Amino acid sequence: MEKAARGAPGLPAPGAAPAPPGLPPAGTGQVPAQPGPEAGRAPAARAAAPAFRPPAPGRPAGEPPRPVVTRSSVRGQVLAGLRIALVEGELLAGEVYSAPALAERFGVSATPVREAMQQLAAEGAVEVMPNRGFRVLRRSPRELTELAEVRALIEVPVMLDLARTVPPEGWSALRPKAEATVRAAAEGDFAGYAECDRAFHRAVLALSGNQQLVQVAEDLHRRSQWPLAGGSTPRGRADLLADAAEHTALLDALVARDLSVVQSLVREHFAGARD
Repeated sequence: MEKAARGAPGLPAPGAAPAPPGLPPAGTGQVPAQPGPEAGRAPAARAAAPAFRPPAPGRPAGEPPRPVVTRSSVRGQVLAGLRIALVEGELLAGEVYSAPALAERFGVSATPVREAMQQLAAEGAVEVMPNRGFRVLRRSPRELTELAEVRALIEVPVMLDLARTVPPEGWSALRPKAEATVRAAAEGDFAGYAECDRAFHRAVLALSGNQQLVQVAEDLHRRSQWPLAGGSTPRGRADLLADAAEHTALLDALVARDLSVVQSLVREHFAGARD
């Protein structure tokens, strides 16, 4: 798989264009009606999170665009929106963001934003800055290497065991999930790909029946998706396409019960995650 407004709550920035349709006035706390699906977003990410809109004319370059919260689970929607902003590099590594300022962007109170940011702190994406807000942490290449090594230690033996025990027809439900990663990669949808990538690995590991393992692997996977230091997205579309192709090839090998290919593909998959 992150610029806060400085003006008074409820007042647009000087020279700002009117808010997009469905976006409540800043500081009102109103949650607008759900808009139609967004083009270019993978279905999983589209259903899970509000979308960040481009900054309106006249907004400072360092100010985040206003997202739209559309569902009843405000905290969950804010958390999903912040995760997308982190993956796509809209929240920059090293920057400090205050909960009230981010809340104004979402049109909600500061409480669900603080709760969401506390969750991100637990996931290692941000750190709490007392009396200031939350700072986006800088992810080093070494940290990504360590995460990939731990994920390989967990997932490689599990997938080899599943290749021996799951019948070929037991993998059919995972085909759409592998194909979803290919579509998101082809569209260059980094946030959508991150969601589909986790969904595929989660579905594979769930076949083990070990929910504790699934949860630990999910947490490690999410941590490995935060951008590198500098705030830019570390991978290009070609990298995503290659990664997605490995999902499809891995699924084919699992169906064929080809243990040597499964082991090789999974290790290559995690080696790519370190690059």
